[in-house]
Amino acid sequence: MSLRRRTVEVLLAAGLLGTALAPPAAAAGHGQGQLVPLRVATYNIHAGAGMDNVFDLDRQVAELRSLDADVIGLQEVDVHWGDRSQGRDLAAELAQRLGMRVSFAPIYSFDPVTPGAPRREFGVAVLSRYRIVSAENHDITRLSTQDPDPVPALAPGFGEVVLRVKGVPVHVYATHLDYRGDPSVRIAQVADTRRIMAEDQESERRPVHQILLGDFNAAPAAPELAPLWETLTDVEPGGPTYPALDPVQRIDYVAVSKDTVRVRDAAVAETLASDHRPVVADLLLRR
Repeated sequence: MSLRRRTVEVLLAAGLLGTALAPPAAAAGHGQGQLVPLRVATYNIHAGAGMDNVFDLDRQVAELRSLDADVIGLQEVDVHWGDRSQGRDLAAELAQRLGMRVSFAPIYSFDPVTPGAPRREFGVAVLSRYRIVSAENHDITRLSTQDPDPVPALAPGFGEVVLRVKGVPVHVYATHLDYRGDPSVRIAQVADTRRIMAEDQESERRPVHQILLGDFNAAPAAPELAPLWETLTDVEPGGPTYPALDPVQRIDYVAVSKDTVRVRDAAVAETLASDHRPVVADLLLRR
């Protein structure tokens, strides 16, 4: 079943469907050729494991394919990390199997256990049907999960790619914010995120199309996220995303720049292929 059909059925069942979900191109409508359609998604893939904690990349490939997204932000991506994901390069394999391009931004990158083997890495990634013009792995504040006595410090894992979507340059960011109950690290991460995105805006001579995809580990009304909503629009997909089985909170986001990107529709896809549910959104880019 296609995502669009599933989305309609879910929203109808919930009484939330106000207008039919037309194809993105149709939304531009006659006389609105300056709007470029783009479907994006975000998905925390739980290192390839489903809600049942069983590693099954085939299951996730099928789910990602059903989203039919042009651009996908991924979190909890293993690259030769270890036994839990069979030592595989999930970023490259997902891209190859979906026929997409990929940029992987490691949060952690360690020497291999066996000399000569690939590095053990874990982080975020962006999959794209469009050519990746450039990519960067930014540092933001983190509290390491690998250090027994961590202190907040700048560390990599805030991925950025620049795409050209039908002639329109688009900056896409993939992120995974701190999970702890104490919001102090997330407060710093939001400040870092805003600084990096503002620098990108300032470096361009025209308004920049920006799309932030990620697991924020906080509810939309959380005070630490409030600064993001000053310049970004939360697509508000209409349902919780975590845990995938009987979700109770929305912590996974698609957020877009207010002045340059319009939101047509958004939805949460119902699946147990990870411990999170993906969010997908149909956008219109202003030329």
